[in-house]
Amino acid sequence: MLEPATLQGTLRPLTYADYLTWPEGRRDELIDGIAYLKEPPAPSPIHQALVGELYYQIRTALEGRTGRVFIAPLDVRLPKSDEADEQIDTVVQPDLLIISDCHRLDEHGLRGAPEWVAEVLSPTTARHDQIVKLPTYERARVPEVWLIHPTDRTLSIYRLAGGRYARATILELKGKTAIGALPEISIDWDRVAERLS
Repeated sequence: MLEPATLQGTLRPLTYADYLTWPEGRRDELIDGIAYLKEPPAPSPIHQALVGELYYQIRTALEGRTGRVFIAPLDVRLPKSDEADEQIDTVVQPDLLIISDCHRLDEHGLRGAPEWVAEVLSPTTARHDQIVKLPTYERARVPEVWLIHPTDRTLSIYRLAGGRYARATILELKGKTAIGALPEISIDWDRVAERLS
C-alpha cells in the first residue's frame, strides 16, 4: 500500500535532489514534497500482462511517428513552473505514458507532462492513483488520463477541459477505444482480453 512517508526523519518538503539519493531499484514517488513509498507486493501477473499488451498495441500504432510510449519505471518530473530539476517536488511513475516531444527526455526520464497517461488500478494502488495522483496530473495539465479497472473491466477516462478534468467517461473494456489526445491510436480491448485469458 502506498502511504506518505518521511525519510530519515525529514520534516521539510522533499525535492528531486532528495529523490536522487534514495536507494536504486525502487518505484517510489514524490508528490508535492511528500514521499510515497511503494512497498511489496509487486504488481500482479494480470496487471503486468495488461500493461504489456497496451504497450505493445500503442508501440505498434506509433511505428513511423514521432511519439513514444513508455512503461514504468520511468521518472516523470512535473515542475510547477520553471524551477530547476533539483527543486522539483513532484516525480511520478505512471504505468504507461505517451509523449510526442522526445526532446523533453533526458538521462533522468521526462520533464513535463506527457500527452497521455494510464494507470492500471490494483487493490494496493487504486486509492493513491485516484485520490493523490489524478489531481497531480490535472495540475500538471496532462491532457488525458485513463484509470483502468481490471477487476470491474471498466475504464475511466479523464480529459482536460478549461484546465480541469471533466467528469470521467466510463466505458466497458470491450471493442476499441481511441486515445483522445492522439486519436489515430486506439486500444483493442478484445485483443487485450484474449491475451489475459
